Amino acid sequence: MMTQAFYTGVSGIRTHQTAIDITSNNIANVNTVGYRQYNTEFASLFERTLHTDSGSSSVASSVGVGSRVQASTMDLNSGSLMLSERSTDLAIWGDGWFGIAGNGETLYTRAGNFSFDENNDLVTPEGYYVLGTMANNIQGELLTEVITDMPLGDVGAQQNLRFPKLLSFPPIPTTEANFFANIGFEDVPRTVSAGVVDAEGVKNNLQLTFTKRPTQVPPGMQWDVQAQVKSLDGSEIYATVNGEAIFDATGALVSTTLSTIDNRGTTISMNLGGGYSGIVATNSTVTSGYSVANGTIGGELAGYEINRNAEVIATFTNGMQSSVGKIAVYHFQNDQGLERVGSASFRESSNSGKPIFYQDAEGNNILGADVLNYQLENANVRLDTALTELIIYQRAFDANSKSITTADEMIQKALNMSR
Repeated sequence: MMTQAFYTGVSGIRTHQTAIDITSNNIANVNTVGYRQYNTEFASLFERTLHTDSGSSSVASSVGVGSRVQASTMDLNSGSLMLSERSTDLAIWGDGWFGIAGNGETLYTRAGNFSFDENNDLVTPEGYYVLGTMANNIQGELLTEVITDMPLGDVGAQQNLRFPKLLSFPPIPTTEANFFANIGFEDVPRTVSAGVVDAEGVKNNLQLTFTKRPTQVPPGMQWDVQAQVKSLDGSEIYATVNGEAIFDATGALVSTTLSTIDNRGTTISMNLGGGYSGIVATNSTVTSGYSVANGTIGGELAGYEINRNAEVIATFTNGMQSSVGKIAVYHFQNDQGLERVGSASFRESSNSGKPIFYQDAEGNNILGADVLNYQLENANVRLDTALTELIIYQRAFDANSKSITTADEMIQKALNMSR
């Protein structure tokens, strides 16, 4: 029994020393972004059951011969969220991992404290590249397509998210202009204007002037319309087209001969509407009117941001935006099987399985979790619980040390008695 006390004490010391190390590491990383704490699970080495006389006791007792660490399990609960001032700070709310490329392998992390480096590569504080899907709508330093809903590619197709430092939004010429106004009944010239962009990206003014004809043919009304494309300051007139607009007795637009006009090489379709939609001439409050025209002037890159769909958005000086990439969120069959390689970084293992993407009902890859921008996930360590566990493990360590000391003293006494 005295020898058994040695083995029991030694195994207890080793077991609780491991538990102390794990808990101490949790406490040390309480402020580490995206840290996942580990819990210690214990098991007995062997047990010997002692059967007592049924007349004196109904409880069967056992004597253990030591303990061991059965497992060190990852706590998969999410940590608390804290606000930040950067759109590149991200937090995953739910299941999932960001992918990062570092040291020749793909690692996975919950720490979303990303930033753009001097080359506009999206990186971690350690300089590892963040993985995702590129939109492929950039050629050199020119945006080729505006993308508003960025899909996520396949798992094996994810790549470093790299974006040009200089990027231009090409001008889009205006091809259609829609006009809305109530020009009224009175014989007073009315104007409605629209900003239009020509093929060179220059913004001009398309102005419609309505003049009521001196001689009217009842029951409706007839107006002459002159359309002119001018420079914004009005100093140059680039094109002039004349037509007419016919209204019925209630002021609804019946027909118009005004159709298109040339804007320095680009044809613009002019839509005055029909009926009570568009241009009307009713006996009610006269409005100054408004217009809706497509096209936009060119612009230069103002910066990159990340939205709540984990899309990297390029914003331009002309007010336009476009997705240029999407950050991937990976999933595993067994998150517990991931192998830790840093405070908040992990690699896949045979126990975790290969990384996968979740899919919707149509088979499209989806994030499978909410990605929150301007927020970071704190470590999921509860400091009060961790400190309490540390005290318990230290007391257990001391108790096992004491058992070894006591067993040693008992052996010394036995040896002295045998002399």
